Amino acid sequence: MNRSTGIAKYLRLDRYPTIWCAGCGNGQVVGALLRAIDTLELPQDKVVIVSGIGCSARASGYLDFNTFHTTHGRPVAFATGIKLANPELHVLVLSGDGDTTAIGGNHFIHAARRNIGLKLFIFNNGIYGMTGGQCSPLTAHACSATTAPNGNMDTPFDICELGKAAGATFVARGATYSPVRLEAMMTDALRHDGFAVLDCVTQCPTYFGRMNKMSSAAEMLQWQKERTIPLEKTALLPPHAVKDKIITGVFKSESKPEYTALYRNFHRQLRKDGPHV
Repeated sequence: MNRSTGIAKYLRLDRYPTIWCAGCGNGQVVGALLRAIDTLELPQDKVVIVSGIGCSARASGYLDFNTFHTTHGRPVAFATGIKLANPELHVLVLSGDGDTTAIGGNHFIHAARRNIGLKLFIFNNGIYGMTGGQCSPLTAHACSATTAPNGNMDTPFDICELGKAAGATFVARGATYSPVRLEAMMTDALRHDGFAVLDCVTQCPTYFGRMNKMSSAAEMLQWQKERTIPLEKTALLPPHAVKDKIITGVFKSESKPEYTALYRNFHRQLRKDGPHV
């Protein structure tokens, strides 16, 4: 394969094949992201990919950018340090259920409230795929997992509502069954000047699918499609038609001063005026 052709130039092909299971949606999410990066022609040496622990976190090893595979739950914290040290970099966090909403939840909400210019792409397969198929904070109510064989009793986090409430200035949700729309939202997120979070609903046939009577990726993608409603259509539907559905679209996009710019200006003024007593 010619590495200069298409998105192959962004891949470390010597690391292939990937560890991802057959039918896993992680490759679809990564493919959409690479096409978005290519559309915007972001300089390859100015893109930083930061990941934590989990199936999705392995993506940093397959991508030919500046990459950082960090500790569980801490990719946003490491990414914050990178962005503060060099604000000109495009710092992208690829994160899963636990990294973002369990052990990493605290970092997520504070990066959002600061509006630091990170792009957080959450691989939301609703389960802990790497460690045995346990429930995660994103496992839907009544769905089965190895730790909930009779159905999950908990109510999952709504990533988009959490991001909005915490102060993220760009919040969206896409799904792997609709990769073109997912790519378009990723492009918008990458363009955004501020903290952007994109909930990427994806499939895990090995654990979520098998535990919930969907034996193939095709069945899971059909399941996604049947349960997904574009945001613009929800206003036309009664509440019962929207309940328990996956709502996709851009929920928030607003302009607000970005944190690293404020930080630089604050310290520039401090050097000029001296400390306040």
